[in-house]
Amino acid sequence: MAKKITPRSKDYSRWYTDVIQRAELADYSPVKGCMVVRPYGYALWENIRDGLDRRFKATGHVNAYFPLFIPMSFLQKEAEHVEGFSPELAVVTYGGGKKLEEPLVVRPTSETIIGHMYAQWIQSYRDLPILINQWANVVRWEMRTRLFLRTTEFLWQEGHTAHATYEEAQEETLRMLNVYADFAENDAAIPVIKGRKSESEKFAGADTSYTIEAMMGDKRALQAGTSHNLGQNFAKAFDIKYLDRNNELQYCWTTSWGVSWRILGAVIMVHGDDQGLILPPKLAPFQVVIVPIWRNEDEKAQVLKATEKVKATLAGVRVKVDDREEYSPGWKFNEWEMRGVPLRIEIGPRDVAQDQVVLARRDVAGREGKSVAPMMALAQRVPQMLTTIQTDMLDRARQYQKANTFQPATYEELKTAVVNGFALAYWCGDAECEDKVKDETKATIRCIPLDQGGVGPGRCVVCGKEATERAVFARAY
Repeated sequence: MAKKITPRSKDYSRWYTDVIQRAELADYSPVKGCMVVRPYGYALWENIRDGLDRRFKATGHVNAYFPLFIPMSFLQKEAEHVEGFSPELAVVTYGGGKKLEEPLVVRPTSETIIGHMYAQWIQSYRDLPILINQWANVVRWEMRTRLFLRTTEFLWQEGHTAHATYEEAQEETLRMLNVYADFAENDAAIPVIKGRKSESEKFAGADTSYTIEAMMGDKRALQAGTSHNLGQNFAKAFDIKYLDRNNELQYCWTTSWGVSWRILGAVIMVHGDDQGLILPPKLAPFQVVIVPIWRNEDEKAQVLKATEKVKATLAGVRVKVDDREEYSPGWKFNEWEMRGVPLRIEIGPRDVAQDQVVLARRDVAGREGKSVAPMMALAQRVPQMLTTIQTDMLDRARQYQKANTFQPATYEELKTAVVNGFALAYWCGDAECEDKVKDETKATIRCIPLDQGGVGPGRCVVCGKEATERAVFARAY
């Protein structure tokens, strides 16, 4: 099965698509730009969703749901917002066989309709803060699409909050950025850079946008999640006001933040290899696959009995037993390696006789990834090994990011750096310098890191003017 996957070194884009299709994560839809998520891919998305949802609820947020259709007039109330989204809008003009009095936009994001509802729900400071998240689908009419990374319709979560002060809104914005970073690193095993977007890259309608940026296996950047301080822009557009403690009418301060299923694409690209997926244990639909091996009916009975015994000892672990008789053990090994299951347990007649199993880690190739363990020790050994795999995957990804992040001092060095990875360099803040880099190298400013590494002022890598901050330049998806 792995032979049908294009090597990453030959064609990284083709490799990515091959892995998704061969691992049965998703497939192309008959509607251009859309995709069908298959059960294995949806199980992975559910684990992503659950990991984030736990974190949202732990920080006081609750889930709700808002309509898919939004009146066109709502988007037009916030000028920067409608200008930013106009090229991507899907608009409904007919419904029930009749032309609609007002066109309806298929939700590209929900700031406007949620702002409208918040204006109805908020009267007093006692109603604040409102901390709501929704899990939903959105539609953005993308010109160039790629499975999970950029599709016309996609699944995501979008949080929307309202606060009494700027300080509270800013605290919320950064809190959710940290939630995303915690999930990316501790569940997805993806190291990220937390930073602020430049003015040209920020969300349409936001005062300030923050992002977590990750390095993919081909050294390109992927925006894995964003958090926006919307200031009072949407509050003023939708008249979201409250009476403060002095009985004076004030506009609220609002935020929004979101992660889509592109984080699933990031998991594929950060960890995968030429054999297919390598999934972090916390997200893998199956953390362990048990492959029983036998040659005759007597061996089959013994091995399957031992298999059930082993499975029973692994309480709390997501286990798949592959006892299909129509496929050989070698074929099964290849399939589950391609699907990225973190740990394989092999049980044959000799293993049963010796009361042991063979363990094979997906993230470590060849004999180095194999070991033998007593059956009686598996209840402790398997969880420990899954924890080690999770930690090792993050460490490897961190080392890769570090090895491919450069600190150019000149513009010529910058041009070379963005071909080979991330460039962390001083930027004066001038949009002309930003545009020059984009035009001449196809790299953009991914973010201005919140952690500047303790360095002082420097010189802009483009124009040489004084600069107080460094930015991450990279080619991106």
